[in-house]
Amino acid sequence: MATCGEVLVKLLEDYGVEQVFGIPGVHTVELYRGLARSSINHVTPRHEQGAGFMADGYARTSGKPGVCFIITGPGMTNITTAMGQAYADSIPMLVISSVQSRSQLGGGRGKLHELPNQGALVAGVAAFSHTLMSASELPGVLARAFALFQAGRPRPVHIEIPLDVLVEEADDLLTSLPVTIDRAGASPSAISRMTELLAGAKRPLILAGGGAIDAAAELTELAELLDAPVALTINAKGMLESGHPLLIGSTQSLVATRALVAEADVVLAIGTELAETDYDVTFAGGFEIPGVLLRVDIDPDQTVRNYPPKVALVADSRNAAQALLSELSHHSLAERLNDWGQVRAARLREDLAATWDAPTLAQTRFLETVLHELPDAVFVGDSTQPVYTGNLTFNPERPRRWFNSSTGYGTLGYALPAAIGAWLGGSVESGARPPVVCLIGDGGLQFTLPELASAVEARTPVIVLLWNNQGYEEIKKYMVNRAIEPVGVDIYTPDFIGVAKALGCAAEAVDGVDQLRSALRSAADRQGPTLIEIDQTVWMKAVSK
Repeated sequence: MATCGEVLVKLLEDYGVEQVFGIPGVHTVELYRGLARSSINHVTPRHEQGAGFMADGYARTSGKPGVCFIITGPGMTNITTAMGQAYADSIPMLVISSVQSRSQLGGGRGKLHELPNQGALVAGVAAFSHTLMSASELPGVLARAFALFQAGRPRPVHIEIPLDVLVEEADDLLTSLPVTIDRAGASPSAISRMTELLAGAKRPLILAGGGAIDAAAELTELAELLDAPVALTINAKGMLESGHPLLIGSTQSLVATRALVAEADVVLAIGTELAETDYDVTFAGGFEIPGVLLRVDIDPDQTVRNYPPKVALVADSRNAAQALLSELSHHSLAERLNDWGQVRAARLREDLAATWDAPTLAQTRFLETVLHELPDAVFVGDSTQPVYTGNLTFNPERPRRWFNSSTGYGTLGYALPAAIGAWLGGSVESGARPPVVCLIGDGGLQFTLPELASAVEARTPVIVLLWNNQGYEEIKKYMVNRAIEPVGVDIYTPDFIGVAKALGCAAEAVDGVDQLRSALRSAADRQGPTLIEIDQTVWMKAVSK
């Protein structure tokens, strides 16, 4: 007899799931009966929030949904923060949890791990939550989840299985087949209208977001055809190579870039929410699109949020870009103004470079040093100073190589567990996965510090770059600027080197560029994690000499 729990694991295998993150508990052991005999790898985090962040990082590098097995009650309350981050950034995550037996749902009898309604708990951080009232529902609800991941706006999905359903006989479901859904194509009428406007534009511009991340080649070709400067959101970094003459980076919140956007007569926004954390990180307002706005998004609701378009297209970004390229190839393009395109983008880059202050330059030097030693690295960031700087000044060569939690939901403690997941999800290139670098501050690391033990146990060679400024410096500055006496921001910072070594990691502190390079080379050769501590004050002095 195969139970529902065992069949679930088999169906996940059929959908191509290779990795699960979870902490076994008395309410989820029946899931592990099937997992032990499967091909799916399991990693045990030290907290369910860590499981969710690992699944998030895994999804971002692999392009596949991250999957978690979570216990009833506290497991679900713990993972909701990670689900919130994934929801905000449109990351595919499948959270499978247990729940009380069907006859006890919502009973309020004080059962172990009991909550009144887990589905209601996660309603705001999931595309949907489904309670499996019979094993026979399992293939259908999995099909719904993977249809969303494959063809819709990917966000977390929660499936909870009552304890009595987990052990229900389900032999007849073993032959269920996975469902594959193609993404939406591009409406010919909308493509025709967009083509007319783009072909007639004298100053076209492209704003691309993480929803277009799989259309990097098509987007680059489209930009070159139109001679259109391209601004990328944080999650879209790498869609154009760092040295591309049309790239204007992720600087939409800065005055100089906003001036360029205001000059554009036609703006194509593709796969982007046009939201605050990419277009107004200083919360000052003022980002405007005076030109004709064209929007492409997989989510129809999103096409009209924040900035209403002249023409909207609900479609997969890659399909839409391909259709636009095909249609534009049959049109004569209006003559671009002499100071537009590559000329205007180059002038903007020069203007921005002249505005970077000493801390920005020092932190950029830090990131460039890492990239020099690890040119293929994936950078996974928290809310910390070098990440804020890198969001403005750093441009990787490829997509899925720079992402962090300073956008969208903006949670602390994300980077370490997400880096573990990112390494596990990385594609094997030249016989090895690309190195993964965790960029995190001393405040953020204390949120998820025990996950260093998870990295040791899973033998994931993540490189944790700890930027230590002895507190919540960004919040302290914000309080001072608003004439609020700082409270709660000068926190105690432990001996991170000692703690990391106690948890089984290699660890050292570095003072300057040469020491950092040496430490990175040593870390790259290890089979397990390394923590490298950089004191902000010491680094600033070292690189300013």
